[in-house]
Amino acid sequence: MRTESWQRFLWLCAVWLLALLVIGCAAAGTEQDEGGGERAPFRIGVMESLTGPGETYGNVAVRAKQMAVDEINAAGGIEGRLLELIVEDSQCSAKEAVAAYRKLTDVDGVKIILGTSCSGAMLGVAPLAEADGVILFSGLASNPDIANAGDYIFRTQISDVEVGIGTGNLMWADGIRRLATITEATDYAEGVRRTTVAQFTKRGGQVVSQETYASDVTDFRTQLSKLLDDQPEALHLAPQSEFAAGVIIKQARELGYQGPIYAETVSVGTTSLEIAGADATGMKAITADLHPDNAKAQEVLANFRERYDYITLPWHLGSAYDNVYIAAECLKRTGDDQDADGFRDCMYEITWSGAIGNDYSFDADGEVVGLSRLVVEVLPVAERTAENHGYKVLGSAPTE
Repeated sequence: MRTESWQRFLWLCAVWLLALLVIGCAAAGTEQDEGGGERAPFRIGVMESLTGPGETYGNVAVRAKQMAVDEINAAGGIEGRLLELIVEDSQCSAKEAVAAYRKLTDVDGVKIILGTSCSGAMLGVAPLAEADGVILFSGLASNPDIANAGDYIFRTQISDVEVGIGTGNLMWADGIRRLATITEATDYAEGVRRTTVAQFTKRGGQVVSQETYASDVTDFRTQLSKLLDDQPEALHLAPQSEFAAGVIIKQARELGYQGPIYAETVSVGTTSLEIAGADATGMKAITADLHPDNAKAQEVLANFRERYDYITLPWHLGSAYDNVYIAAECLKRTGDDQDADGFRDCMYEITWSGAIGNDYSFDADGEVVGLSRLVVEVLPVAERTAENHGYKVLGSAPTE
C-alpha cells in the first residue's frame, strides 16, 4: 500500500473511532448523566379509553395527563429529568386492556401505568399487574371490587360503594318507594346499580322492575317501555357512556315518563346533558365534583379549557391530572421508573393536595381516603353554563 494511502486509511480509522467514542459518551451521558449530558426521561404508561363507551372521559383523562406532564417538564422536570407518557387505548374493554398492558410491559418495558378509564378494563388487567409487580394507578375506575385487586393497584376515584349508599339514601329521603333501574352491562354500571339497590332496599324500598342493555345498543325504547309498564315512582340510570345516558333520558321523557330520574357521574357529563337537553332538567346524581372553593381545581379547569376549548366530567379531568403529579412525586423519591416496589411504598405513605381535594391519601387496599361525593341537580337549559357544568350542588351525599 502506498504511504499516502496508508496514512489516509489510518486517518479514516481514527475519525471512525473518535465518532464511536463521542456517540458512546453521549449515550452514557443520556443514561447516567456522568458526562454532564441530558439524562433519559422517566417513562410511564397510560391506558385510557380513547375509543369505546368511555371515550369521552378517556380522552379527557389523557389530555389532562399530558397537560400535567407539559407543566412538569416546563418547570424543569423531575430532578432535572423529563417525564414521558406512553399512551395505549384500553377501549373500555378487559380484552383490549390486556393487549394494551402487554404492549406497555413487554415492548416498552414500563413498570408504572396510569389507568384505566373503565372498571371492567381495570378488573381485567389488575391480576396481571399484581402478578408482574407492575403499578396500576387509576383516576377513573370505581367498581367496588377494585379494592381487592392487589398490593400494586391504586386509584384516586372514589368507590361506587359510596355512590350506592348516597343514591339509595337520597331516593329514600325524597320519598321514593318503588324504583325501576336501567343499567349498561359493564362492571362499572353494574357496580353502581348493585350498591344503589342494596342501600335502597335496606331502607325499605322496592325495585319493581329492572333492565340491562349491551354497550352497542343505541335505542332503549323497548327496555324503557317495560320499565314504565310497572309504574315506578322513580327511574335509576347506570350507564357506561355519556351517549347512552343522554339518549335514555331523552327517550324516557318521549315515552311519557315525567317522574324523577336518579343517576351518577357519567349521566351529568357535558355530552350527556347536550343530548338530553331540557329532558335532563331536575335529574339528581351522586357524583364526585371539583369543589368551587379549591383554587387548584379552578386553575386546572381554566387551563384545560384554554388549551382544549371544552370540558366534560371535571372530576375525571382533575383526578387524571392529580395522578400525574402524584406519580411525579413518587418518581422523585425513588429516582427510578423501574422501581415499582418503591413507587408502591411511596403511594402508601403519601398525602396529597391537588385538584380533587386536600390532604387525601391511600389506605392498605390502595383506596383513596379523605374525599367524598356530592348530590347535584341538573339545571334548566337556560341556566347551564361552562362554569357550573349544567348542574347545581345540593350538598354532600347522604350517609344516613
